Formats: sequence, C-alpha cells, structure tokens
Amino acid sequence: MSSKNLYINQDTKLSPIINNTKIHTDDSTPFESKASLDKSSIEYIIKTGLAGGLAGCTGKTLIAPLDRIKILFQTSNPQYAKYSGSIFGMIKAGNQIFKNDGILGFFQGHSATLLRIFPYAAIKFVAYEQVRRILIPNDSYETSIRRLLSGSIAGLCSVFITYPLDLIRVRLAFETKKTSSHNGRLITTIKQIYKEHPTLNKDLVFINQLKKTLPHSISNLTNFYRGFIPTIMGMIPYAGVSFWTHDLIHDIFRHPLLSSYTLDQEIPTLDQQQTSGGLGSRGRTPLNTWAQLLAGGLAGMFSQTAAYPFEVIRRRLQVGGVNNGKFIGIREMALKIWKERGVKGFYVGLSIGYIKVIPMVACSFFVYERTKFKLGV
Repeated sequence: MSSKNLYINQDTKLSPIINNTKIHTDDSTPFESKASLDKSSIEYIIKTGLAGGLAGCTGKTLIAPLDRIKILFQTSNPQYAKYSGSIFGMIKAGNQIFKNDGILGFFQGHSATLLRIFPYAAIKFVAYEQVRRILIPNDSYETSIRRLLSGSIAGLCSVFITYPLDLIRVRLAFETKKTSSHNGRLITTIKQIYKEHPTLNKDLVFINQLKKTLPHSISNLTNFYRGFIPTIMGMIPYAGVSFWTHDLIHDIFRHPLLSSYTLDQEIPTLDQQQTSGGLGSRGRTPLNTWAQLLAGGLAGMFSQTAAYPFEVIRRRLQVGGVNNGKFIGIREMALKIWKERGVKGFYVGLSIGYIKVIPMVACSFFVYERTKFKLGV
C-alpha cells in the first residue's frame, strides 16, 4: 500500500502519512507531508525562473500580432499612423500588414521578443519572489507599499539586464518594406544600431560623458540603451501596480465569502503549510482558472494605464535613430508628443494596448502559477 494511503490513529483522530515528513494541522494533529522548498535555495530559484520564463514566452506569443500593430502606432510609422486611434484602425492596419508581408508580418521581430522575454520574465518573477521574501518575511509585514516596492524592484532588475534586446525588437517591429532595405533581419539591425552616430543632446549629460570617456568600440554600446530612463520611469508603476493588483485580487478571492467559488478545490494541496510568500506559495489552494485569469487580466489593465505615457515616450526614443538619427531627451520628446497631439498623444494605441496586455498578463500569471505548482514550488 502506498504511503499516501496509510493512516494512523492519534488522539482518536486520523492523520495521513505522506513522504515521511511530519507537520501539524491547525488543531495540533500531526501528519506527514512534503516540506516546502526554501525560497532562498538554488532549486527554488531555478524552478521559479523556469516557470517565469515559460509564462512570459507564452503570454508574448499569444499577443504577438497585436504587439506589432501597437508598436507601429506608438512610433508613428508613416505607413500606419493614419490607422491609429480606433479599433477599426487596428483592423485596417492588420489587413495592411497581411497584404504587405503575409502572416509572418505579424511576427516580425518575434524571435528577438522571445530571446528577450524568457530572461526578462524569469528574472522578474525570481526577483519578485526574492525581494518579497526580504521585504515581507511574514504576514505582519504585508502592506501595499511593500508589495508595490517588491514589484517595482523586480521590474527594474529585469529590464536593466534585457533592455538592449527590447530595443532591437522594437526596431525590427517598426521596420517595413518601405522604410528598410534589409526588411527586419536581426543581425543587420544589431549592426545598424551599433554603428549609428547620433547627434548628442546637451541634456543627456551621463550619455555624453560616457561617449567622451570610453573607447569608441565600447561607447557605441550605449546606443542599445536609448530610451532607458523613461523605461525605468515607466517600469516603477508598471511592475509595482501589476504585482500589487494581482496579489490584492488573490486576497479578495480567498476571502471566506468567495473562496467556495474561486478556489480550485480539485487540486490537492495542504493549506496547513501556508507561509507568507507571494505568488503561488506551495500549500495554498490555487485559484480556479477563471479567477486566476481575471486576477491577471485586472493586473494587466491597471498597470498598463499607470505606465502607458512612459511607454509611448520610450518607444519614440527607441526608434529615434530610424527617424532622424538624433538623440533627444525625455523632456524634449514629451514636448514633441504634446505639440503633435496633446494629452491624447501620450495614450495613442492604449485601446489596442488593453486588448494586448490584458490577455498577455492574464496568460502569464496563469502559466506561472500552474507551472510553479507542477514543479512543486
């Protein structure tokens, strides 16, 4: 007989024996169970990184066609700017992409996306779990500010390491047959960015100093961090609000009044092992499919709204070399967008942004939670 099916009688109560590890229930009845992994262990970090990377790739692949259209809108591509501002415009832009480049046109730059998103998502989720472990060691430290900080720091760590890949992805997605002779080839785009010699803006003191101090072959690497400052500015609200909203919705769905409808009671788990620990803590009953997708979708919607103006500025800075070969500062770009369209200019493409981000984040959190559970963390 399997050890999972053995029971012993202690103090007139039946207790299961599982995997030879003794723990206690809430009513002090001892029973055996598999111990949770230490969150600081290498095994936990590797498994959460794998779960995060797979989650990110799945979510990005799901919405790759929408991402291509959104980037063309945000960067005011001359062929597609006329379509921006409405859902019907998005459909027309999609038809135009299909006519020009076929079905593969919707996935132009997607190889660079996957190359970037796996380490980005892996680092983000691992960093969140580790930062949260430090800032929120137990339930008494559980506050909204600490949750926001955990998410923001995790986002900053991941974006710093993977930003050059994001810039390459945007360049590939921006290019069309009429704007580029090499039609989005990865290696050619990397070489083009590296060899650019944009006119330096006097406001970019740090970049200017680097280019003057470092050897030419090294200073050109700063080209891959064009638009990095607004990225950081946008990542603070985006990642912070995303994780905060996700955890908040989880708390709401686990309330006794809702738990019978939102928790997946068919997945066996041991609630007695609960620890404070953020996403997918082993021992917590997972949310059922619709509740988990809703939590992720709301996280995506609120985080996108909070960070979108910074994202528009970042995209415009990233493709600056394509348009005019000149570095310009955040303030100058913000003023340029304001003069072009006013407040609406900072939210151009937001509707398609919602259509893109809500399913992407919902899918990412869902895959992350389920993969972690399957991996035993």
